[in-house]
Amino acid sequence: MKKIKYTPDAADKLRALKSAISGEYGVDKAKKIIKSITDAIRGLCDYEEKGPEVSKMFDVVSDYRYIFVSRNYVFYRIEAKYIRIINLYHEKEDFMWQLFGINTTPKDTIDYWDE
Repeated sequence: MKKIKYTPDAADKLRALKSAISGEYGVDKAKKIIKSITDAIRGLCDYEEKGPEVSKMFDVVSDYRYIFVSRNYVFYRIEAKYIRIINLYHEKEDFMWQLFGINTTPKDTIDYWDE
């Protein structure tokens, strides 16, 4: 069975998420949400291909897969000995820009806001 390995970015993001939720909704709520995310991540050990391939879902060249849990996208890669957790993004974050540099903002919006 493969082990889970977190990149430093993913580990930092998980800690920051826990801190933000604790500050806004309390420690108990933060523990519950983080537990649901980490349980889903651990579940990848049983079925590593659970998440769809990013390359097939978003038409980008990548070996990443993702799962969606507790309003967060968890991106991971299957390696020989590990399932590497690449990063986590809240559903409101533009992960396509942050991961792949792909701008997903429609031109109409850019023109409207003159960005």
